[in-house]
Amino acid sequence: MKNKNLLHGKKILIVLVIFFGSVFTLPLNAQSNKEEVDMLQSLFGAEKKELLAEFLNLESSNPFWVIYDDYETERKTLGLNRMKILTEYADNFSTLDDAKTDEIIKQTMKQMKSSDALIDKYYKKVRKTSGAKVAAQFFHFENYILSAIRYAIYENIPAIGNLD
Repeated sequence: MKNKNLLHGKKILIVLVIFFGSVFTLPLNAQSNKEEVDMLQSLFGAEKKELLAEFLNLESSNPFWVIYDDYETERKTLGLNRMKILTEYADNFSTLDDAKTDEIIKQTMKQMKSSDALIDKYYKKVRKTSGAKVAAQFFHFENYILSAIRYAIYENIPAIGNLD
C-alpha cells in the first residue's frame, strides 16, 4: 500500500482494537450488544470505504463501487458471525472443555475460509468490470484489513489455556 495509506491503516487498526476489545467488555444483553456492534460496524465501514477510495483513486461512477457495496453487505454478515464466535468464546472461556474448544476452533476455521473465499469471489467480479489492476488493489486492501482484524482479535483475547 502507499505510505500515506499505511498511516491511515493504523487508524483502522485502532478502530479494530476498540471494536474487538469491546466484545469482552460489553454487557451480555443481546440487544445492547447488537446495537453496539451495528454502530461500530457502521463507523468501521465508513472509515474503510474512505481509505479504499483514497487508495484506489477511482471515479465514483466506476462500476467497482456497486460491486464493493455488495461485497460489504456480505462481509458485514461474516463480521457478525465472527462476533458471534468471539462472544461464544468469551462467554465460555473459563469453562472450556475439549468438546467446546473443538467446536469454537472449527467455527473459527470455517469463518476464516469464508472470509478468504469472499475476497476471492469479489476479486473475480471486480476484475471483470474494472480490470486486473483495480481487482489486485481491492484484493491487497481487503487482505490487509482482514490481517489487521485477525491481529486485533488475537491481541485482545486471551489464548485458550492462558488462564489455567
